[in-house]
Amino acid sequence: MTSSLASPASPAPAVDLSSAKILLMAVACGVIVANLYYAQTLIDVIGPEIGMSASVAGLITTLTQLGYGLGLFLIVPIADLFENRRIILGSILLTIAGCTGIALSAGPTSFLIASIVTGIGAIGAQVIVPLASHLATPEKQGRVVGTVMSGLLFGIMLARPIASFLAGSVGWRATFILSAVAMGIVAVALLAACPRRTPKGGMHYGAVLASTFAQLVQHRVVRLRAFYQAMMFAAFNLFWTAAPLALIHDFHLSHTGVGAFALAGAGGALIAPVAGWLADRKLTRPASLIGLAGLTIGFLLADWTVAAGSLIGFTIMAVLIDAAVQMSQITGQKLIFSLDPHARGRINAAYVTVMFVIGALGSVIGSVTFEAGGWSASAMAGAAIGSVATLGFLLFDRGASVAR
Repeated sequence: MTSSLASPASPAPAVDLSSAKILLMAVACGVIVANLYYAQTLIDVIGPEIGMSASVAGLITTLTQLGYGLGLFLIVPIADLFENRRIILGSILLTIAGCTGIALSAGPTSFLIASIVTGIGAIGAQVIVPLASHLATPEKQGRVVGTVMSGLLFGIMLARPIASFLAGSVGWRATFILSAVAMGIVAVALLAACPRRTPKGGMHYGAVLASTFAQLVQHRVVRLRAFYQAMMFAAFNLFWTAAPLALIHDFHLSHTGVGAFALAGAGGALIAPVAGWLADRKLTRPASLIGLAGLTIGFLLADWTVAAGSLIGFTIMAVLIDAAVQMSQITGQKLIFSLDPHARGRINAAYVTVMFVIGALGSVIGSVTFEAGGWSASAMAGAAIGSVATLGFLLFDRGASVAR
């Protein structure tokens, strides 16, 4: 198969995206990526109903994330080969099919297969982000990407409390049906309003896949930013694995209270437009350092607030940690998307895959450290991860994070 299947037209020129279109892309990212997390908080409800043992129930999260990882490698890079909006709409249809399959599942096998399909389809969010970068004018690129990424982070943060609320009120199956309906509405809106972008093409699909991780070899800034963000994402996952346990054990909150804490913590996503504004003014290096150092400081202060019994302080630290992760993410994507307009899909795929694979270990670290030494051990682990990333930045970055 050659790229002749794609239009040979040049990439669409940057346009002055309206606020409504930027908001639509942000909402689409959040609605799509949330499907990776709905089932995680409902395992204890879903398992018994479909005959899934506790030992197998853990596969719900694992296989959904595995599907997402496969999609990152196999589908996201073809954003450099085929018309982007078509890829996004196709991924949404796949996610709708996965959510519907989950809702109709009668047993573990059908549920887990549908979970994989849902994970693969959720990669549409990772096509929207570089598309937004393509369509934005250079002077607004950081802010546009920041706003779209804030939608993605809101989707991650709000998925669990929304799933818990809906499962308690209308049942877990209806939760996935409602998600499928929401995805359908988003698809119609994107079909009507999302600009088209046909890439230059000129490569075979196999060559596109082969060149994806070659971007890591070719571009030092991609390697470094993938490392920084992998550390940040690991710390993020560690926090949101261990923090609910701390809220239950140290503050004696109910699951509803934990959900309210997560809603408050999602406020960190509001830093995204600020991060984008800084990136557009070529302040990527100081913004990066603020994010990396802010993560470390956030974990140290979070340890102190829990020890002091301050729930308000702990909530503020949750916002700070989320904001730090977002600051690093936005500045990093501003830098890597500036490298090669014709390879943004592949660059983003390589970057996000490294971030995702390494960052996923954070959940394991969070569970293990909390079991070993409570919240203090988890907080110290998070601070250590942040310190490693900050030290790596100070020692090895050497101008890589300076906007050109």
